[in-house]
Amino acid sequence: MGKHEFAETRSKRKRKSKSSTSGLQVKLQCDDTNTIFALLLASLSETHKSNSFSLVKKCLSKIRTSLLSEIHFRPILALLPSLLNSKRPEIAGRGADIVGAASLASFEMNNEIASDCETLKGLISLLGSSKRKVLFSACNTVLDMSTTTFGQQQLLKFSALEKLMFTFIQIPKFSNSVSLWSEGNGSVHCLKIGMGEHHELSVAFLSATITLINACDAEQLQKVPVSLLEAFFTLLKELWSKVSHQRAVKGAIKVNEDGHYCKSNIGVNNLAEAIFRVSINSSSLTAALPFEVVKGSLFGTSESSFEDFILNHWEFSPFRLKKTSNNLNVNYIFGPFIQSLGWTGNVPSLLSSILQGLVSCFPIASDEQDILNFLSDVKGKLGCPIAYGQDIRVVKTERHSRKEVHYFQRFNSGCTREPHYFTIDDVLKCEQAYKEGYTVALRGLEFRYQNIAAIADKLAVMFGQPSVGANLYLTPPNSQGLMRHFDDHCVFVCQIFGSKQWTVFSQSSQLLPRLYDDLHGSDLNSTMAGSREFLLREGDVLYIPRGFPHEAYTKSGCDDFSSGFSLHLTLSVEVEPPFEWEGVAHFALHCWSENKERPCYDDCISWSQKLDLVCVSLLHFAIKIISDTDPTFRKACLVAADSLPPHVYNWLAHNQKSIFCHVIDKIHTESRFLEVLNSLEVAIKKNEDPYQRIRWLWFLHPKTESSKRHYLNESMIEDLLSFCARHRDEVEVAFLGVKSKFCSEVVYENIVAGFAMLLQKYRKIRKQYGNGMISLHDKC
Repeated sequence: MGKHEFAETRSKRKRKSKSSTSGLQVKLQCDDTNTIFALLLASLSETHKSNSFSLVKKCLSKIRTSLLSEIHFRPILALLPSLLNSKRPEIAGRGADIVGAASLASFEMNNEIASDCETLKGLISLLGSSKRKVLFSACNTVLDMSTTTFGQQQLLKFSALEKLMFTFIQIPKFSNSVSLWSEGNGSVHCLKIGMGEHHELSVAFLSATITLINACDAEQLQKVPVSLLEAFFTLLKELWSKVSHQRAVKGAIKVNEDGHYCKSNIGVNNLAEAIFRVSINSSSLTAALPFEVVKGSLFGTSESSFEDFILNHWEFSPFRLKKTSNNLNVNYIFGPFIQSLGWTGNVPSLLSSILQGLVSCFPIASDEQDILNFLSDVKGKLGCPIAYGQDIRVVKTERHSRKEVHYFQRFNSGCTREPHYFTIDDVLKCEQAYKEGYTVALRGLEFRYQNIAAIADKLAVMFGQPSVGANLYLTPPNSQGLMRHFDDHCVFVCQIFGSKQWTVFSQSSQLLPRLYDDLHGSDLNSTMAGSREFLLREGDVLYIPRGFPHEAYTKSGCDDFSSGFSLHLTLSVEVEPPFEWEGVAHFALHCWSENKERPCYDDCISWSQKLDLVCVSLLHFAIKIISDTDPTFRKACLVAADSLPPHVYNWLAHNQKSIFCHVIDKIHTESRFLEVLNSLEVAIKKNEDPYQRIRWLWFLHPKTESSKRHYLNESMIEDLLSFCARHRDEVEVAFLGVKSKFCSEVVYENIVAGFAMLLQKYRKIRKQYGNGMISLHDKC
């Protein structure tokens, strides 16, 4: 080929190439998704070539959000994995943007993308990119996909949470300029988190990570490597500390104010929930205390002090342990708590130290078995400041009327719909109230201080109960806080600072009050006789059994250098229905009946089997009748007490077995068929639930099974009575037989093993709740 011919051929190629590019430009001017798909498919494999790379970018730029909802755009979704896995950051980032836009286009599109494993893997891989812009796009896309529950669960399934946590730990952290902002009225429920300028990436990763954490259940979080979870938890706690300080000192910035900070859609409550969830299974938030330390501080140092207390005082008689040089000082177990208060002798500063930084401990149902149900109930509220009436009361008893008066009266009247959450101004008002003779009462210290949590936990284990509560009372000189009353739980009054005079009266009834009983209006006038006086000084402990009326006041001139004021804690042993001896009897009957492998009530069963099931239900009600008059059935069962020295455990086991035999003997001799039937009819006529006190048995089995067990199914109680009326003689004979077999066949050792497992179910949820609340407080 000659020189002239070569030049002419090259010129033709140039013209052809130019003509081809021009044609592509013409084609890209339209919004034909088929054309875009074809061009992308042809060019993606050669993005290393400049022309192909340029063409892909032009194709991607033509994909608008409006096209993503069109059905004929769906073929392009097949190219998303190739886009996300491109070695060109610009293409990968743009691919992530398209995934995010498509995820928001419709619910169906979100589900379709979330169902594509390769797309998910490609997106999650971008969360480790070295390019800031790609990271930002990928993180925002995760947020877009997380707008549906299915999208969240798919992201969790492919370990997006772990990737987010790991990358967040690596990127520059938030600065000290954490801000809170609100679009609304500045309500505590509307506060959202902002950070200093140039922290867009941190804000995005924080938002995505918290969103996925709050979509997890406990098992999903347990799959995250412990070291990664702990490192991220530390960052969350650091942020929470800054947020809490910002809320307490400055409040919220209005959204329309100018400010150089990055606003997120993560609310303070979202951050609190994430911290709560991450910490629920932690084993390091509270340290265990030795038995001897707690025993010595509360019951005395002698070898038999705990046994003496159980035999002579537990649920029977008041008991005082005075601090002496020969016994362990109560300050030994409360030392970290006392140190954290920074006591300098100034009560107002003490109040400020105690109340600032606290969050509300919303109540959890006593029979709750799933922490996620609690989180659902308090959605949007977790992390709020303490609320009056729920967490704190400021009260005094007037001497002339003997009635309680609240300093914050309008918040105690029940007229306000929204709880009153405390501010810095309210803390200052508490200081003024203290000067006017009011007692500041703060509940839930076991959820606010790690040291108190450890003490409460050990005490609960020692008494075989799910939990122990702890409240604080700060009373000024010459004043009385609560009026005379009795409690439905046993209390250990631990005098921390100052002194207080206590009067404990004789119990008005041999029957112990039960937890959740309505104690309002109880007659206390008849209990004046037989009162005992106790003056508690620093380090003293006073035990008051449930049902014993009491009152306390401060006075000057006790020669204790306390200026007459008092700070004390109460440790409350709350006996839940399953853990009274009545509960043990119901549990024993339930287990005995289950071991018989009888079919369910509504299955096709024989006549004798149906009689047995009916009689088991009647025997449950017979136990309830006995417990209404027999004091032993209301006492706390300690068979699941743990962490005791061998000699104490063996002694206590023998003691509890004797009580168990007494309970079974009572059931055998005092369960009368006609009395049960008549009482059951009366309850039905009064529209009462005769099986209310054993509803906790529902939680021993899945709901699909328990709903079939007739003695727990409300809709079948009237059918039960009707059946008994039609076959009265046969049922009575069968009842006597079932009662006799149960009382002769039930084995104490088998019940102990099963009862311990029941306790662990209760303790697990309490421990998770306690861990979550402790993690929201920066207290020792």
